[in-house]
Amino acid sequence: MLLRSRLVRRFLITVLIVMSAIFATIYFYSVPLLKEKVYEIERNASRIALDSVFSMASKLHTDIELHRKDALDARKQQLKSVVSLAESYLDGLSAAVALGELSQESATTRAFDTLRTLSYGNNDYIWASNYQGTLVAHPDARFDGLSLERLSQYDQAPAISTMVEMAQQQGEGFYRYQWSRLAGEQLLDKVSYFKDIPAWNIVIGSGVYLDDLEQLIKTSHDSVLQELTEGLRDIKIATSGYLFIFDAKTNMLIHPNPNINGTNFWDLVNPLTQQSIADELIRVADTGKELHYTWDRPNDPGNYVYEKLSLVRYLPGFDWYICSSVYVDELRSSSEQLAERLITISAVALTLLTLLIFAFARGITEPIMRLAGTAERVSQGEFTAKSGIHRDDEIGLLARTFDDMVERLRDAIQNLDSKVAERTQALAEKNVELEIASESILLAKVELSKVEERQRLILDALPADILYLDTSLTYLFVNQGYAQRLGLQKEAIIGKHLRPVIGKTQLDQLMPLFEAALAGKTVVHEITSGQGGAVKIEKLTCIPCGSENDQVDGLLLLIFDITNEREVEQKLSEAHRMSAVGQMAGGLAHDFNNLLTIILGNLHAAKDRFATDNEPLADCLRPAIRATRRGADITSRLLSFSRRQPLSPSLVDLGALIEETIQLLHSSLPDNIALEFSQTSLDALPFVDPGRLEDALVNLAFNAKDAMPEGGKIHFSVANRDIDDAPLYDEVVAPGRYVEITVTDTGNGFSETALHQAFEPFFTTKSGGSGSGLGLSMVYGFIKQSRGYIRIENHADQGSCIHLLLPAQTVEALDPVPRDLHTEIENSYQGKLVLLVEDNPDVRKLVRQQLLDMGFDVIDAGSADEAVNLIPLLPELYAMVSDVMLPGERNGIELAQWLKAHNPSSHIILISGYSYQHSKGNLDPDFILLEKPFDSTDLRRAFEQPKRRIPLR
Repeated sequence: MLLRSRLVRRFLITVLIVMSAIFATIYFYSVPLLKEKVYEIERNASRIALDSVFSMASKLHTDIELHRKDALDARKQQLKSVVSLAESYLDGLSAAVALGELSQESATTRAFDTLRTLSYGNNDYIWASNYQGTLVAHPDARFDGLSLERLSQYDQAPAISTMVEMAQQQGEGFYRYQWSRLAGEQLLDKVSYFKDIPAWNIVIGSGVYLDDLEQLIKTSHDSVLQELTEGLRDIKIATSGYLFIFDAKTNMLIHPNPNINGTNFWDLVNPLTQQSIADELIRVADTGKELHYTWDRPNDPGNYVYEKLSLVRYLPGFDWYICSSVYVDELRSSSEQLAERLITISAVALTLLTLLIFAFARGITEPIMRLAGTAERVSQGEFTAKSGIHRDDEIGLLARTFDDMVERLRDAIQNLDSKVAERTQALAEKNVELEIASESILLAKVELSKVEERQRLILDALPADILYLDTSLTYLFVNQGYAQRLGLQKEAIIGKHLRPVIGKTQLDQLMPLFEAALAGKTVVHEITSGQGGAVKIEKLTCIPCGSENDQVDGLLLLIFDITNEREVEQKLSEAHRMSAVGQMAGGLAHDFNNLLTIILGNLHAAKDRFATDNEPLADCLRPAIRATRRGADITSRLLSFSRRQPLSPSLVDLGALIEETIQLLHSSLPDNIALEFSQTSLDALPFVDPGRLEDALVNLAFNAKDAMPEGGKIHFSVANRDIDDAPLYDEVVAPGRYVEITVTDTGNGFSETALHQAFEPFFTTKSGGSGSGLGLSMVYGFIKQSRGYIRIENHADQGSCIHLLLPAQTVEALDPVPRDLHTEIENSYQGKLVLLVEDNPDVRKLVRQQLLDMGFDVIDAGSADEAVNLIPLLPELYAMVSDVMLPGERNGIELAQWLKAHNPSSHIILISGYSYQHSKGNLDPDFILLEKPFDSTDLRRAFEQPKRRIPLR
């Protein structure tokens, strides 16, 4: 009815024209711009998603590289610790060699065997090379013992020579090279820590294969790839756009399409250009440009007509290409939907405005009011509000549309809240991980402080003074020993320059050492100082410490007190020199004994045959015989010094022997010399030759008498000693139980020269040739032959003191002496057969005549081998007289043992100027030992001795 009104029609037409013009203006001016902006927003969303993934991957790569560096640094520190332990082991062996516990050869063999078998970690090992490049210790049999020349057949040879050269130049360091695994052929990258050991003239080192570290890094890499895969699965661009990752070899690492994921997609081509789409993606990486290409859709496979856009970022750390991919029509669909919605809204608005003409009615005003109220509730956050208008007209459509919009808005907000909550949860989890990492770092710092404290305690406990200086010679560290050396607290030293602490004079003396060390050379220097008459020898080692660029940035100084080591070396050198002199003296005595045997035998023969009725000749022969006996006494003393005199040891009642010696000395010493003896109870006695021990004590007493021309006192004392701390006598004493005899006097003492040469033969302080110089050398030889030790020292006030240390045994520890000794003595030797074995023809001739004079039938031989051939032909052999030292493979003792086994009833007499201890066999108690020189009376007495005797030890 209203339409019949012209005014209504004009108003309606005017409103329609105005609204149509407004709609057309808005559409043609706003919708294209909106569509373009929405399209750009969608494209930027793709770029933002790509940049976010790129940033996350870059951060993960940085974390992996930090992990790689930390792992390598940790392994380098481990290599240093392993090499330091090996160096400590070598130092221990060097100390054992210095103390005489090991020979240098045994120590070297033990050291290289230990290094060769030592392994740790993933079959890692320690190697050692001498300065010539020979691998003296390597667990791989292919390289162990190879010289540099033989090692050159392998590709690894330059690495060994390079590390040896670097070690000699800078002391230690790291070096990267290629080496195969044990029993392997493939060359692998390896980093070794090496260190020069000058005391052994070797370089030792240990390394780690870098592929072991890469296995750890690969685990982190795979974890990163898995994390990115999980993250990219949830990222969507537009409707069906996605992100994917491939590497430089065009291997697809992450792609939502299972047909492409994990494959090499180089052969896939761009239908627009007919070129490899992988190559085109690589070319546009990081250029900011997009790659346009056509592809099929999941719902339209094989139809490559749908246009797509891809952005590409290149990640150098992983060598990855991270790409976004989205269909162009999906980017435009949002703008199209927006345009459609604008048209729809405009149409609805136009309809509503048209109906406003009829808005005078109640039905128009009330719904609008209800919609306005609902909109106000929604604006206040009540997204569950509904208009409640249920009409089938435009108002109802508007109400439904409004309700639908509110519902979609509510769903969008809920979805956004859900995503925000999920992201918040992920951030919370990351925060927890960061807190755990922070706690781990804190714990590592605490553990590091504990390690530093332990190292400080260890350095303070070491028997060395340790300090560390910077290049300006300022103290950066000192241990407790060095602080005590200066009488200061460590805090009062650290931070100060060296000059005010040690003084200008000492600094000037040490400056050349510091300059050499600052030039990169390890310097070892000995410092000798004296205070109160005592000499102190210290070894100062100055080690340059370098930074990563091989520049010296500090000096490590180690100061060791080696006074005792030098004293031990001096004593050992003296003992070796005395042993050499003894061997020479023993050889001379042996030759003189042979000569004296010939002279003495012939003199007695001449006396018995020609001087019986010729007194003038007898007067001439008697002095010659006495002189020969005197010569025999001198050679006996030489044998005593050389430890080759024949001994008859037994368990000695030391108290009774010294009492008898003192009684003997009372009649020989002047009245102004007093003799004292402090007797103590002994639970163990020395097992020595009592006669030789008495001679030694008499010699010591007469030496003391010569040192007291105005009279004085000689004091004897004895005591048991259990040795376990290796005290120093003429050499280091072996642990065990001993008896110590001490002889002290109140005389002039020993001069410095006499203290060093007292035991040398023919050394005497007496003038005018009154002394033979064999007294103390005889004592020395007897003590050493008895497995004992001797020490001479001067008293601080007056006089000297001589200590004799002899091995002791209890009575129960001795073998019982056989009591069933057969004492059958032959009085007549007429016609009995004797085999004489002597290599010296003159001695053999003399002894043969002496045996013939005793009534024996004699067959002689010049060697043991000749005697062995003769004995089976002599079944009636009564006795054999043999020299101990014989040419050939057998000596006299072995020949006697062979004869006893084949003819037990034969008498056996051995003659020698040497003691039986120096022959290859042990002296059987059935054998009689006759000492050269001897005469026919001595030889007859030897035959008259019982067949068995107390065994000599």
